[in-house]
Amino acid sequence: GGKGMRRVDAPHDFVPALASAQREALAAFGDQSCLIEKYIPHPRHIEIQLFGDAHGNVIHLFERDCSLQRRHQKVIEEAPAPFMPATVRAAMCRAAVKAGQAIGYHGAGTVEFIADGSGPLRPDGFWFMEMNTRLQVEHPVSEAITGLDLVELQLRIAAGEPLPISQADVKINGWAIEARLYAEDADTGFLPATGTLDHLSFPPATKFRPGPLRIDSGVRPGDTITPYYDPMIAKIIAHGPTRDIALNRLSAALHATHALGSTTNLRFLTALTAHHGFRRGEVDTGLIARDLADLLHQTVLPPHIPAAAAVSALGFLTPRDPADPWVAFSGWRHWQAPPLPITLRHGRQTLDLRVTPQARHRFEIHGAGFSLSLTIVSITGSQVVLALPDRRLAFEILTTGRRITICADDRTETFDLPDPATIFAPAAGGDGILSPMPGLVIRLAAQTGQLVTQGEVLIVLEAMKMEHALTAPRDGTVAEVLCAQGEQVTSGAKLLTLEPPLV
Repeated sequence: GGKGMRRVDAPHDFVPALASAQREALAAFGDQSCLIEKYIPHPRHIEIQLFGDAHGNVIHLFERDCSLQRRHQKVIEEAPAPFMPATVRAAMCRAAVKAGQAIGYHGAGTVEFIADGSGPLRPDGFWFMEMNTRLQVEHPVSEAITGLDLVELQLRIAAGEPLPISQADVKINGWAIEARLYAEDADTGFLPATGTLDHLSFPPATKFRPGPLRIDSGVRPGDTITPYYDPMIAKIIAHGPTRDIALNRLSAALHATHALGSTTNLRFLTALTAHHGFRRGEVDTGLIARDLADLLHQTVLPPHIPAAAAVSALGFLTPRDPADPWVAFSGWRHWQAPPLPITLRHGRQTLDLRVTPQARHRFEIHGAGFSLSLTIVSITGSQVVLALPDRRLAFEILTTGRRITICADDRTETFDLPDPATIFAPAAGGDGILSPMPGLVIRLAAQTGQLVTQGEVLIVLEAMKMEHALTAPRDGTVAEVLCAQGEQVTSGAKLLTLEPPLV
């Protein structure tokens, strides 16, 4: 999963990268031994699914392309690989089978290769990377194109049975693409996220078995995402006769998926399925890093979304008894309904809005640069239909504590009500270093009174398959250390402060 891997571009970066890789590998595997490998500038990550039985039979189930990655972690996988020449497929599959035969492999396994993606794939342009001696997360795409149950095959082999199929029986049928839905924040460098999944819904699909749309998930609404395990929520797998059809089905499924309560990569996945290069099959492991700004680009927030959030924040979307006169006359005044002010935070923005109740279920909402009329048509649980001046829209609106999450127009937006108790809280002295994620303090390189320089690593956190270094924001003196090595800290916790800068 990318643990213990570091890319080094300059000699002076080698020693700190080695120390970081060894530290991470020791914690994950109990072994800090490292290998030095040649770096391929435009690699494609292509792997071959193998099965070997105790009777000397080894077969392949063709390839998967797993090149769409961030932090060496796979994001979207597909089978077969785009633009895979028959000669290269034959060479890769032959090399993988030979590797399995050479070690007498028994079980399910994946032989992984790095291929030179700077041009067309070549029979002499791929190199062995590793072998995973297990079924992998992305095995459903191989099941989809072969029609085989890989878990059943693995169990039969483990029971001592010979493989029930020969190599000639394995054929490629169509195309399959899988997206991994994670609890992580793509906008902050894919930092892992935690929280309770207040709402989780998927479009109609098969579960743990092949179909045009398949959803594999062991997470349910109400479950809590913790920092102690991999943050994957679900695998969404689409299959079709062609790559375009499979990709369109995956994109539609992602648009119809709602996950509320924890930050997820759902919006990022949706953008990735629309990426022109990926649509054309032009993939390599650097695609996401190169085009991250475009993938994270968010269109202007339509006014009706913060307007709906404001109406919800004021309690007007809470189902109530229509016969209750206090509901019927909510917001009523003898002369004129006064505007109700509401402040919401959306990301780094603070939105000041005014909601003026008009006739029953109708409101005028004013915000920066917009004025909008909105009418409540129906409320069924979290499903709300609102009428705008020009159309009706279906919203999914969930309120948990001081957070309002809205799904509409194929996008999910979160708004927070500021806590009045903290609005006028005095600022703490000195510069504070906050934890950007829940994690474990695996290295504490600072102590009270220490002089530090800007960019110096002070704390290293680890959570969910990654290390994150926290550095000094400026030159200064450490005023207070508020954490200890080995301590589990929460997101947003203050870990260290610097003395106030000299005026």
